[in-house]
Amino acid sequence: MPIQDLHDVERRYEELTYKMSAPEAAADANAYAQMMRDYKELTPLIEEYRRCRRLEQEQQEAQQLLQQEADPAFTAMVQQELCEIARNLAQSRENLKLLLLPKDADDEKSVILEIRAGAGGEEAALFAHSLWRMYTMYAAKQGWRCETVSENTTELGGTKEIVFSVEGDSVYSRLKFESGVHRVQRVPETETQGRIHTSTVTVAVMPEAEEVELELNPKDLRIDTFRSSGAGGQHINKTSSAIRVTHLPTGTVVECQDQRSQRENKERALKVLRSRLLQQKQDAYDEAYNAQRQSQVGSGDRSEKIRTYNFPQDRVTDHRIGLTLHNLQGVLDGDLDRVIEPLILADREEKLKQNHEDTP
Repeated sequence: MPIQDLHDVERRYEELTYKMSAPEAAADANAYAQMMRDYKELTPLIEEYRRCRRLEQEQQEAQQLLQQEADPAFTAMVQQELCEIARNLAQSRENLKLLLLPKDADDEKSVILEIRAGAGGEEAALFAHSLWRMYTMYAAKQGWRCETVSENTTELGGTKEIVFSVEGDSVYSRLKFESGVHRVQRVPETETQGRIHTSTVTVAVMPEAEEVELELNPKDLRIDTFRSSGAGGQHINKTSSAIRVTHLPTGTVVECQDQRSQRENKERALKVLRSRLLQQKQDAYDEAYNAQRQSQVGSGDRSEKIRTYNFPQDRVTDHRIGLTLHNLQGVLDGDLDRVIEPLILADREEKLKQNHEDTP
């Protein structure tokens, strides 16, 4: 959308403001929630648009002063002011271009997040558990809700594999860059020689698919029940409440045993299956797209080493954008915005660059 067309968007924003302030607005909870989402999404754009117009007005007034004033000292002062206005105006217009970039269609969605220990045995499993803790702490800070679908743990407290949902507003927009291989470098507690080991953990972040986006044919599914394992008491051990769903055409298997009933486990397993199948379709598209053009942030391919957590140097490095931070424990305690914000900015800049290249 060209910047000059924002007048109509501003008028819509003002109409939203008026409607939301009306006494009857809260009568329809769903409609009011949608208005709130639209208002929140438009606010940064309209605020920057108004700033841009204000700077354009100030620039015009200063130029008129220059034409009317003959005093050299006053003229020099106005010219200096004009230079400052021009710098701010150029930045404001650039900000507007970034805000007008098309968003990922999945940005507003909740996600299914899968963490799996890779190379490194028990040390990889222990770090997989650390990453699960990092994401759940970050989710808590964002006001999101996490719910475990399935988990495979080790005797030492590590996690071979965990699948969980993260539900809330715009979860995918912030976590989508986490897909890939996470590498940890540290001295394991079991290592007597003090040698630094390198282990890996893979993370997959999938936007939660709705039934309308991907309809599953019951003929393509094999659903098996089995007894849940792990904590839960006699109920879990004596009843076959766990569910295993196999998608026959692709061989994709999803298990869920965290819920108390077969129905709940089946519903959650099907939700994960839809998200995985939708992600497979998206990955195929990304592979074809990235063969033609490489993004600065990367495709999030599972084979890419995206980040290193180096304990001896207290360092976190994101290899896609060359970002290095020296507060590793803070990041692992959920202070993830220090990594995510630069990734979002880099992604926007790359899209802006591509937009310029694609514009005739």
